[in-house]
Amino acid sequence: MSEIITEYRNENTKDIDLLSTIDIVRKINEEDQIVARAVEDESTNIARAIDTIAKQFLVGGKLYYFGAGTSGRLGILDASECPPTFGVDSSMVQGIIAGGDTAIRYAAEGVEDDFEQGEADAKCLTKDDVCVVISASGNPKYLLGVLSQAEKSGCKTIALTCNHKALILEEVGLGICVEVGPEVIAGSSRMKAGTAQKMVLNMLTTGAMIKIGKTYENFMIDLKPTNEKLKDRAIRIVSEIAGVSNTDSLKTLLECDWSVKVAILMIKCGLKKDEAKELLRKNCGVLRRALVSYALK
Repeated sequence: MSEIITEYRNENTKDIDLLSTIDIVRKINEEDQIVARAVEDESTNIARAIDTIAKQFLVGGKLYYFGAGTSGRLGILDASECPPTFGVDSSMVQGIIAGGDTAIRYAAEGVEDDFEQGEADAKCLTKDDVCVVISASGNPKYLLGVLSQAEKSGCKTIALTCNHKALILEEVGLGICVEVGPEVIAGSSRMKAGTAQKMVLNMLTTGAMIKIGKTYENFMIDLKPTNEKLKDRAIRIVSEIAGVSNTDSLKTLLECDWSVKVAILMIKCGLKKDEAKELLRKNCGVLRRALVSYALK
């Protein structure tokens, strides 16, 4: 039998092809409940990873996700959500998948065995960056190639896997191993393993963005209001934090080109737009720090 736990047969689902539809659903859901507990078991390592990423962000570093198949797609998904959610440049968090952009939509299973391509794809890394390799099994040669190049660049390295015998765990500075056990369908790591990876990636970027001041309380104050839904959200955020009506929030947001943080400072501190911008600049763009500094004047 394979030493890769994600390839093991799940004793709890051997009869799944004989079950009624509702029992199939219940069986899958029963297995999914294992995922959150497995993620919880890795809380300390996830927190260490968040602190590493935040520290490198503050020195101008970037976060790169590398993966093949499902893992690569999940990295790209998480990276693509950072600009609209946190108002960061699209280069700050990037997802790279073995096989290139075509592999996002179409399966390209053989590419995970290409060590040299992994090295080539990782040439973008610098000493200030963080490289996160993602794999349920943790053994693709592509990712070993990525880590070989990452070592040459001197960047921080993190592995996210669901297999404690993963080869990538031996090659990184920090490992996160979320062991969710055998899949409902043997080897279908898009299921529990994929869910676990998505949960951890959510934590990595959200946690790091919180640490560098991209939120205030639990509001996404750096969001880019590019559509009606996000504009409505921006209005509600300003109203809630500044303690004013939606009408006043909209009026101020229109004055400052929909910058949520500037609008809040204008209202709470009685500042003009340029004064609010300058206060924010002096406090590295961190709203809480700007509000505290103004209160201490």
